[in-house]
Amino acid sequence: MTLKDRIPVCPHGKPEDISFDLVAALQRLELHVGHELSYNSGFRCPDCNAKAGGSVHSAHLRGLAVDVGCVQSKERFEILENAIILGWRRIGIGKTFVHLDVDSSLPQEVCWTY
Repeated sequence: MTLKDRIPVCPHGKPEDISFDLVAALQRLELHVGHELSYNSGFRCPDCNAKAGGSVHSAHLRGLAVDVGCVQSKERFEILENAIILGWRRIGIGKTFVHLDVDSSLPQEVCWTY
């Protein structure tokens, strides 16, 4: 299974809705951490994004974001450390996931919590 196939797409989307740039950045991240990551959410249509509590400007709507599943603090730190080293500029930190996106139309060098 390819990385792109492992990124969830809402029932109203298709794998092609995931950005090539996002997949390429995630491939670099997985190579850097040395293992596959688990993805909880990728592309979302407006209805599914609203149901998930996503922002109306969410990068998920354009296939430019993923939520990486992680429940342990050590794993969360590993994702954050490597994402920053590799140049990710938009990071959200949740209790059970880390949001990463490559949406250049949204503010850069930001980190937020859920």
